[in-house]
Amino acid sequence: MTASAKAQFRLRIYRDASVAIGPGKVDLLEAIAQTGSISAAARQLGMSYRRAWVLVDEMNRSLVSPAVSTAAGGVQGGGTALTPLGETLVRHYRAVEEAARTAAAADIAVLQGLLAP
Repeated sequence: MTASAKAQFRLRIYRDASVAIGPGKVDLLEAIAQTGSISAAARQLGMSYRRAWVLVDEMNRSLVSPAVSTAAGGVQGGGTALTPLGETLVRHYRAVEEAARTAAAADIAVLQGLLAP
């Protein structure tokens, strides 16, 4: 059996002691953009609604303006969407990940070559 190797970058940007921007929060933002709902995004990611709401609240309070906007439910239902700042955050976070992967590709290949088969 051959083992597979995977390199993964996990960028976190801290504001004081808490993670303002990180991989889980960016995944949540992407799921919210896809589903239009915090609860649906939470289900998609296998987390509780409360946990997703806390992450969104932490993010919104850590940034210069909210990354997520919500509309209360009602006859027409509620909804959740990324703000322009939220869209920018996701785009640049993913760009940093890709740039890091590209810049480190040769070194990663060497490190993976050092793994036992």
